[in-house]
Amino acid sequence: MGTATKASPVHPATVAGEGTATVAQQSEKKSAAAEPKAERKPTRARQDDRWKIFSGTANDALSKEICDFLEMPLGQTHISKFSDGETYVQIMENVRGADVFLVQPTCDPVDLHLMQLLLLIDALKRASARRITVVIPYFGYARQDRKDKPRVPISSKLVADLLTTAGADRALVVDLHAPQIQGFFNIPVDHLFASPVLVDYFRKKQIPDLTVVSPDAGGVERARFFAKKMDSALAIVDKRRVQMDETEVMHVIGDVKGRTCLILDDIIDTAGTLVKTCQALKDEGAKEVYACATHPVLSGPAIERLSKSGLCEVVVTNTIPLTEAGRREPKIKVLSIAGLIGRAIQSIHEETSVSRLFL
Repeated sequence: MGTATKASPVHPATVAGEGTATVAQQSEKKSAAAEPKAERKPTRARQDDRWKIFSGTANDALSKEICDFLEMPLGQTHISKFSDGETYVQIMENVRGADVFLVQPTCDPVDLHLMQLLLLIDALKRASARRITVVIPYFGYARQDRKDKPRVPISSKLVADLLTTAGADRALVVDLHAPQIQGFFNIPVDHLFASPVLVDYFRKKQIPDLTVVSPDAGGVERARFFAKKMDSALAIVDKRRVQMDETEVMHVIGDVKGRTCLILDDIIDTAGTLVKTCQALKDEGAKEVYACATHPVLSGPAIERLSKSGLCEVVVTNTIPLTEAGRREPKIKVLSIAGLIGRAIQSIHEETSVSRLFL
C-alpha cells in the first residue's frame, strides 16, 4: 500500500492497477536481463572451465579414454626433446586457478616418463594452477620400498619426495606394489584398486570350482579379498627370490587338485614367477590355470614365456600400454580402467567420497 500511495494520490483502484502493472513490468525486465546472463555464463560451464585434464606421453590412449568417459577435452601440451636428449614441456592453454589432473604412469622408459611428469607439474605450478593432482596408474620404483640389502636407496620414497617438491598437491594411484608407500607422501593419496574391473570380468565367466592363488606371501591379503568377492577357495604359493628378477617356487599351500586356478598379482614383469607358479599348480593337479594382474610391465622375455606357458588366459588392465608383441599375443586380454579412474577424478574434483568406488 505504501508503494501505491507514492505512485498516485487519485482513486485507489486506479492506483492499485498501476502498481500491479509496474510490478509485472519490473519482473519482466528483471527476467529479461537475467536470461542472457544465464546463457552466457551457466554454472556448469564455469565449473568445467576450472577443471582440466592433461597427459604426458606415457599412455595417451588411457588419458583420452578417461576424457571421453568424462565428456571433456584433453588439455593441450607440447612435449619434445633437445638434441642432447633434454626433455622440454609447455602447457598450451590457460590453467590459472584451475583444478588440474595430470595423467602419467611411470612405465618404460621409466626415467623419461618420470622426468616428463616432474616438468609438467612444475610448468602447471608456475602457470598458477589452483591444485595439481598427479594421476599415476602405474607407480614406478614401487618395488624398491625398503632397504633389503646394505647401501641401497629407498627409491619409492625418493620419487614421492620428488613429486611433492615439484608441486603436486595430491596423488591418485592404482594398485601400489606395497600399500605402505602411501605413507611416503606428504600429500593426500587416493589409492584405487583394479579389483572391481577384474572381479566383474571373471564373475561373468562363471568358472566352476575356482581357487584364487597368491603367487607369494606378500599378495595374500589381495588374493583373500578377491577370493571373498568371487566366493571361491584360496591357495598360496611359497617361493623365494634367487636373483632380482628370478624366483624359485617351493610348494603350494592349499588344495588345487582338479580345480581351476586363478593366479592374482599386481605386476607381471618378466613373467618368470607367473610361469613357474602355473607349472607348480599343474604339477599339483590343477585342471586349468588363468592369471590376472593390474600392471602388464611385460619386460624382457615375458611375452615369449606367456606364449609357451600352460596358462589359458592372462587378463591385465590398461594402466600400461602393451607393446606390439603384447597386442599380438592371443593369451593376453586387456580390460580398461578408464571409467574407474574417471569416476575417481570426478569425485576428487567435486569433493565427494572416493571410497564408493571400492568393492
